[in-house]
Amino acid sequence: MYSNLARIRDQIACHLGETVRIRTVKGRRKQEEKHGVIQAVYPKVFTVYITEYQRPVSFTYAELLTREIQLEFISSQANIVL
Repeated sequence: MYSNLARIRDQIACHLGETVRIRTVKGRRKQEEKHGVIQAVYPKVFTVYITEYQRPVSFTYAELLTREIQLEFISSQANIVL
């Protein structure tokens, strides 16, 4: 599992400063979609500056691994490969 988290962190670090689309699963049939820019990458979390909120929001790599959130890079139209 550690190698998966490290691979996800490396993929996000390669796209630092790029615009992304984040889909957050809020429960049964509820999803929230936001746009932002990857601002920083840390060992356990990464931050995305959400333009709608005008502030950074942090996410964990485990949220991507468990598919609680989905991350799509706008410029390359690629997703995180798990």
